[in-house]
Amino acid sequence: MKNKALVWMCGLLSAIMAFTSCTNFLEEDPKTFLSPSEYYTTENQIKAAVDGTYDGLDDLLSSDLEIATVHLFNLEYLVGTSYRPRAAGNEQNQFLLLSGLEESNGIIRNFWKTTFFPLENCNSVIQNVSATDIISESQKAKYLGEAYFLRAYYYFQGVQLFGDIPLKTEPTVDLNTVKIPRSPKEDIYNQIVEDLKKAEQSGLDWSDKTGHVSMGAIKTLLAKVYLTMAGYPLQKGNEYYQLAYEKAKEVIDSGAFSLFADYKDLRASENENSGEHIFMIQREAQDAGAPFHFGLLPYPEQPISITPAYGGGLAPRKEFYESYDDQDIRKRNEEFFYTSKPKYGDPETTITLDVPYLCKYWDENAESTGKSGANIPVYRYADVLLMCAEAKATLDGGSTSDAIAVDAYFQVRHRALPNEARPTSITVDQVLKERAWELCYEFTGWYDMLRTHRAFDPVSKQMVDLFGYQAVNHTYPFKESDLVFPVPLREKELNPLLGEDVVR
Repeated sequence: MKNKALVWMCGLLSAIMAFTSCTNFLEEDPKTFLSPSEYYTTENQIKAAVDGTYDGLDDLLSSDLEIATVHLFNLEYLVGTSYRPRAAGNEQNQFLLLSGLEESNGIIRNFWKTTFFPLENCNSVIQNVSATDIISESQKAKYLGEAYFLRAYYYFQGVQLFGDIPLKTEPTVDLNTVKIPRSPKEDIYNQIVEDLKKAEQSGLDWSDKTGHVSMGAIKTLLAKVYLTMAGYPLQKGNEYYQLAYEKAKEVIDSGAFSLFADYKDLRASENENSGEHIFMIQREAQDAGAPFHFGLLPYPEQPISITPAYGGGLAPRKEFYESYDDQDIRKRNEEFFYTSKPKYGDPETTITLDVPYLCKYWDENAESTGKSGANIPVYRYADVLLMCAEAKATLDGGSTSDAIAVDAYFQVRHRALPNEARPTSITVDQVLKERAWELCYEFTGWYDMLRTHRAFDPVSKQMVDLFGYQAVNHTYPFKESDLVFPVPLREKELNPLLGEDVVR
């Protein structure tokens, strides 16, 4: 029984043969157990294996019975600018209340699994595609570029959440290679950078309307990694802020991406994988439920969507909603938020709500069918612009008049407040506040807090030091031990070499 658990835990290399995916470019769904030597023998098999490495992205959207409990919501609870209208269980309350994350928490284990299951698939693809001679060298480079990017992405999520984690870059061939100790954070980051530099040599196009990895996605992630390495916990400083600035500027200078004129365009199906969207999690209505659409509905339920009973998973705190300038377009009804909606089946009747709810993931298709094929943004151009501005302002001592950085910040700010004049200089805190407002509920806020040790206080509308700050819904102020997830108890039982947890 224990050996079976170990196989399940690590997602052995042959697990790539058992995908059931929501990504719309997975054209093959093999069900049998095959070894790599039996599988990587045709171009179609290789393509299916590469496409399978994307499966871990959709796993991030997993939930319990698809009812208001998308696991990613828990990262927003930690930020402290949201709440859960529906009653929460003990495991969710550990995030909601900042009451101490326990190693037995099943949500923690899910975050661990969504790092290490897909990593095994990436390792298998990298090893076997590198060795094949049945596809052209240019196609091989592109497939490897996708796999290197995704391995870097999964490791980046893992190291930010858990700190020191096992570093494994070869596929599992037997159970003796499963039990390995954790590696230092810096080793993980160095591997991430190495993988992304290899991905940069892949020859992939700057953008990809099919939803595959593009050069824009690769360089965006590398900019984000450099920005994180510059801050906490590695604190590599100005050298890496410069690298982040330069990498973000490469994305800007490519001309491949631009901000949408209207915020509603962000959730328009015809705009997926284009324009402002650099990289998205691909979804198809026939395969996916609608955990985002339904999980974000009002609770107690209101008749604004078909089957409205499953809402209440995540909502903005009123203090955060009110922190936006009254002239900010993002605050208008049905932009980032809504306070009223037409009644489902009776659009002439308006349902007015007592509190704001999140509109970023509203899906008109799911509103009437109960199934959502809407993609979920991972990286968008506004994020790149703000990374560019933040990196340069930090490099210049906390504020900058650099024209490129100021313009990057102003593009994002001007869309929200078109009557606001272009500033001559910007500060780091201005940029961080703009990140809080622009990228809210896109699951970046917690990572920003980890790397800056700063938090946005919606009551004072100011950036504050993280340690000692207590968000409205939290039980305690933030402390250093809150910044790293414990390794799940079950994983430590299966692999004693993981050792005990330490503060990052």
